[in-house]
Amino acid sequence: MAFGLPRAAAVVTLVLGLAAASAMADDVEMVFLKSAVAKGAVCLDGSAPVYHFSPGSGTGANNWIVHMEGGGWCKTPEECVIRKGNFRGSSKFMKPLSFSGILGGNQQFNPDFYNWNRVKVRYCDGSSFTGDVEEVDSTCIQIDLVLAMQKTNLHFRGARVWDAIIEDLLNKGMSKAKSAILSGCSAGGLAAVLHCDKFKDLLPPSAFVKCVSDAGYFIDGTDITGNKFVRTSFKNVVTLHVCCLLTLQYWPYPNVIRYKILQSPAS
Repeated sequence: MAFGLPRAAAVVTLVLGLAAASAMADDVEMVFLKSAVAKGAVCLDGSAPVYHFSPGSGTGANNWIVHMEGGGWCKTPEECVIRKGNFRGSSKFMKPLSFSGILGGNQQFNPDFYNWNRVKVRYCDGSSFTGDVEEVDSTCIQIDLVLAMQKTNLHFRGARVWDAIIEDLLNKGMSKAKSAILSGCSAGGLAAVLHCDKFKDLLPPSAFVKCVSDAGYFIDGTDITGNKFVRTSFKNVVTLHVCCLLTLQYWPYPNVIRYKILQSPAS
């Protein structure tokens, strides 16, 4: 029995190692847009924006699916500073990942899109890719009771990040797309709504374009205390990140967003 335990442990270690190696082999490498930094297209901490790209092949070579990562929003400098310390606000903490679902490369599980150009845009701005503030936020806050006051040094540039990544994808061949999908989940789903028409306008007039918002609608109702939590939260995001005019018009009013996107020919 004692002889078997070391051998069993070795087998388990080998299996886990092979599984890890297999997972790493399926990872989709990151594209760091270092050239975008000069344009001010950066994450909350000032690091370069990132996306993952798996090129298409065969019948899918001219088709694209661009999926925007979700991850909520930061509504105050204090909330945004916390994101600077992880992948929600800095590409320094991002790692390669594997694609699955509509981004998966297995024909059996993703027969419609497995051979398309598949892109996952990483989310590191906290505003659903809509913020555009030229000045770096330098609010002084106390992050921890033990620490002294420090400046936030936050960059609210989500809209620039989106523009820079889409421009890079257009240069990679998306400008000749025959079919294209802009999708996103949660905060990324809202981004798909807000950027849908612009995305369509950047592609060839003959391209078949659709936008998919997965869990990207937020009910403009009241919570148990009678407050309009969603509306207040979105208003705070828009105010902090100084979002674009379209966002200012529609973000605090989710029902209006839903109506507008359903009326859009790009949707």
